[in-house]
Amino acid sequence: MREIVLDTETTGFKPEEGHRIVEIGGVELYNHLPTGKTYHQYINPERDMPEEAYNVHGLSIDFLSDKPRFAEVGQAFLDFVGDAKLVIHNASFDMHFLNAELRWMGLSLLPMDQAIDTLAMARERYPGSPASLDALCRRFGIDNSARTFHGALLDSEILAEVYLEMIGGRQPDFALSTASTNAGAGQSDWRPKPRDKALPPRITAGERAAHEAFVAKMGDAALWSRVQ
Repeated sequence: MREIVLDTETTGFKPEEGHRIVEIGGVELYNHLPTGKTYHQYINPERDMPEEAYNVHGLSIDFLSDKPRFAEVGQAFLDFVGDAKLVIHNASFDMHFLNAELRWMGLSLLPMDQAIDTLAMARERYPGSPASLDALCRRFGIDNSARTFHGALLDSEILAEVYLEMIGGRQPDFALSTASTNAGAGQSDWRPKPRDKALPPRITAGERAAHEAFVAKMGDAALWSRVQ
């Protein structure tokens, strides 16, 4: 099963008010494992950059002025996505912007049922708890210290880790389901809690060196080269 963990950055909150997408980032998963293949594109919004938007993602109109317009990259984006499920935090926001841009180009729209909303997943699984990406990173002990600005590719990489944790780690089907367990009544709501202290490494120096050599052969596009 192919999935794309996706994020966009925009000049504002509503495309109906003239706001546009300025960055798209995506991380490919296959059977819930990162393949190392990513999509990343800065986009010229063809408009000014509000100060509040600059303060969020740190992208200036000067930086974006020589980047391609959405009309120049929209089809390539659709080709990358294909029919993969789109894993998005607050999916309605990103899908609304993407479909607005695609509609202005006269291209096919992305159906909402193609999206998996991790914000809705988090609110359902942890009712009453904060469900922002930063809050979920704290819950799962995921390092997001590089997230000084909201960057589409970095946020997609972080969200990929969060998503895999929410579905049961990198082997989501390994855990016993409540349908097949003999656990007593009242235990079906149990959820594992993050460890108070991370486990110490269990690999040897030789194993670590062999892994680093293997990742190096995959090139700079490998997810493991950027996410520790």
